[in-house]
Amino acid sequence: MYAIVKTGGKQYTVKPGDVLDVEKLEGEAGDKLSLEVLFLNDGTSIVTDADKLAQTNVTAQIVDQHKGDKQIIFKFKKRKGYKRTRGHRQQLTRIAIVDVAGQKAEAPAPKAAPAKIEEPVKEEAVAAESLDFSKMTVAQLKDYAKEHDIKLPSGARKAEIIETITDVEK
Repeated sequence: MYAIVKTGGKQYTVKPGDVLDVEKLEGEAGDKLSLEVLFLNDGTSIVTDADKLAQTNVTAQIVDQHKGDKQIIFKFKKRKGYKRTRGHRQQLTRIAIVDVAGQKAEAPAPKAAPAKIEEPVKEEAVAAESLDFSKMTVAQLKDYAKEHDIKLPSGARKAEIIETITDVEK
């Protein structure tokens, strides 16, 4: 089952459980609101009659209020030296569709924090000679130096970093 709803001068195809960003709607996170239905498909029939659609209900819940990505507006007139750059960030509301004409969304799984990828524990017994510093990136070399409390000259190049690490390790 899905419906086409209108909000903010735009039309959106929605089904229970969908989450979408629409132009700013009044309300706080957790508030429920009803959206205007323009079209309904329940899987067996299509409803386009305005009287029946007025009785149909699509319920959404506000997830949060936020700003969209920055849009750059650049105006210019060739050969006139006229250039203007402006930016705009649209106020948006993220909504979750809870109910479409009586069909409820499945209960969303609780959001768990993203699992952190842990790096394998490095053994301190590994000698510096067994590491090939030339195959490491500058960032990896700096991390290695930081782990082993090796002071590096600021602005040092890769070769200078390798030389400093190997001198300290000996």
